[in-house]
Amino acid sequence: MRTLGGLFDLDVKEDRIKELELKMTEPGFWDNQNESKKVIDESNGLKDITVTFRNLEEELENLEVSFELLQEEPDADLEQELLTGLKSLGQQINDFELQMLLSEPYDKSNAILELHPGAGGTESQDWAEMLLRMYKRWAEKRSFSVETLDYLAGDEAGVKSVTLLIKGHNAYGYLKAEKGVHRLVRISPFDSSGRRHTSFVSCDVMPEMDDDVNIEINTEDLKVDTYRASGAGGQHVNTTDSAVRITHLPTNTVVQCQNERSQIKNREQAMKMLKARLYQLEIEKQQQEINELRGDQGDIGWGNQIRSYVFHPYNMVKDHRTNHEIGNTGAVMDGGIDPFIDEYLRSTLSTK
Repeated sequence: MRTLGGLFDLDVKEDRIKELELKMTEPGFWDNQNESKKVIDESNGLKDITVTFRNLEEELENLEVSFELLQEEPDADLEQELLTGLKSLGQQINDFELQMLLSEPYDKSNAILELHPGAGGTESQDWAEMLLRMYKRWAEKRSFSVETLDYLAGDEAGVKSVTLLIKGHNAYGYLKAEKGVHRLVRISPFDSSGRRHTSFVSCDVMPEMDDDVNIEINTEDLKVDTYRASGAGGQHVNTTDSAVRITHLPTNTVVQCQNERSQIKNREQAMKMLKARLYQLEIEKQQQEINELRGDQGDIGWGNQIRSYVFHPYNMVKDHRTNHEIGNTGAVMDGGIDPFIDEYLRSTLSTK
């Protein structure tokens, strides 16, 4: 029986694939579209995992052959090739191990990511747009798709708020590490005196909820408003009130969507966002109760940033939860946030 750190059992997963494939052949399998989709998604996910595992095994075997050849006859080129291969394999195994650790409810789901600038006007709104680009570049590198569900442009530059739907396997599992306040220190391009400014943006991340997720929402608790949508940049501006804003009155939770031209589709997406928000509120409530029992009274506010991005007087990005630092700020802003995500998730998973 082959295992990886006790987290991966190839035989068990291959047996599960056979069970799922057998279920797909049963009469009436397609009668329930939601259930059939779940079975297919699970099967495809397991197949991706087993293929990745086999590829890692094959690559390891090839490196072992190269090592044996080097022992018999030294070769500088082969040695360099081996070192490069070992480094690459180590990173792939690290990524695979983290993927196996993402087993919490909804970790495999798509992610809804929201950015909201703090006080500071144009400066903070510009920082929000920089983070927006960073997350889009991160998603692009992982071959995840990104949809802009809601976008409110800044008065002079940047964005006042933006909501993204990031689609991909484990999107929420990875991006939940980004939830919190992000702090920027730089010489402001909007300050004629060239002074240094500090800006804050809040990042909120929720899993996209399936239609069949049982979160009770009473119709009488909802206030639904429609309005005319306006796209970011030079995008089409609707001539009808297709954008939808839904307020959940008991919790004063507000969600809005203007991605689709159809009011019906925007409403469906907004309801998914509301489910995700209410789910997140429940998780936060449970966590708050646990923290109170533990005596942890730390407030979540602008002063409790999870990460600082310093562009002046030096270049550094530091995660305050793990103390992980990266000096190449350009690479981070170009989507290179995986080291921070990796460190944070491992630190939280190791305490469970």
